[in-house]
Amino acid sequence: MASLSAGKGKYKVWLKELKHGKDVVLLLGGGERPHIGSVVLCGPRKEPIIINRKGHFDWVVAKPIAKKMSRKTGKTVVCIAGIHVDNATKKEIELLKRNCKDIEKKI
Repeated sequence: MASLSAGKGKYKVWLKELKHGKDVVLLLGGGERPHIGSVVLCGPRKEPIIINRKGHFDWVVAKPIAKKMSRKTGKTVVCIAGIHVDNATKKEIELLKRNCKDIEKKI
């Protein structure tokens, strides 16, 4: 897996994988302005460590993706996540979350 995506237009989200020695770095972004909102560090069979910028909830979608990648590969995974849609409604946020879930399923 080098990259995956789900959704269209401003609701499109993407995941890019980088090898870092024996470990994996994932970049999860999308929406109108990708950014760094949350970082999730996950080792095999370990509880994830979450670093979160104030007011950001990107960890909600990054955590299951990092856990699945770590479980699948047996490697330590860092997922850097930031998805932003200006003035997103609850419905738009749910659509972005569903698109992230679609990416998780493809891992």
